[in-house]
Amino acid sequence: DKLKGEMIRASEIMAEAVNIIRECRGEKGLILDKNTDLNQTGLIGLEFSPITTSIGSLEAKRTTTNPNFAALIVFLLKEAKIERGDTIAVGASSSFPSLIVAVLSAAKAMNLKPIVINSLGASQWGANSPDFHWLDMQNCLLNAGIFDAKPIGLSLGGARDDGSDMSPESRSFLITEIRESGIFFLHEPDLKRSVEARMRLYEEKAGEGKIKAFINIGGSWANMGEDPEILKLRPGLVKIKQFPPSEKRGVLFAMAALKIPVIHL
Repeated sequence: DKLKGEMIRASEIMAEAVNIIRECRGEKGLILDKNTDLNQTGLIGLEFSPITTSIGSLEAKRTTTNPNFAALIVFLLKEAKIERGDTIAVGASSSFPSLIVAVLSAAKAMNLKPIVINSLGASQWGANSPDFHWLDMQNCLLNAGIFDAKPIGLSLGGARDDGSDMSPESRSFLITEIRESGIFFLHEPDLKRSVEARMRLYEEKAGEGKIKAFINIGGSWANMGEDPEILKLRPGLVKIKQFPPSEKRGVLFAMAALKIPVIHL
């Protein structure tokens, strides 16, 4: 059955991607901590680091490194009526690098066009190592040719998506990394403009292809917004009944208001 085939394919792609990241990490001379990264994935970060934005759960990060997460995402995309060749928008915090890999693996298995915006700061145990943050992981994957989609925009992440919970040195380190990547740097003074800038960028990059779904990964301020209503949303394909006031809405609600299916991870 087709769905099962795509689910299996997605988890195989993710397993391959995890191998690439593990090898890449080794080539940089970075040791895997066997006590925290039990499955030796290379996707588990540090407890504390200069680019850490907030507390995070090691168990949650470890759970998401299972390649079957990619299969689950295929299943959720099918539930959202996504067809081969469709365009999907992804808003991701680097707190869950394994979920970004899972989404890219599902997109490849289903032949979708993912348009990704990442924030680079990460919570504990996420992609928070200054020597191996999400851009490094992504370059490993791009160089290996497993995925071809570069993000269309990058932001700093953290409390107001401006790195304000990091030291000035860590902030300028990430700004330099973003500038050198040549990827568009998103930094807006308030939530409304942060959301508008992202919506514009997604729409522009989607071109003729309409955005058929939005996937939120982690708790990025610009994607979640500032209304406590967001905390009531369960993971998975979400049904949104209540909308916060527009100035408190993140991208997730802005997409849902356009009747675009939202998957919340």
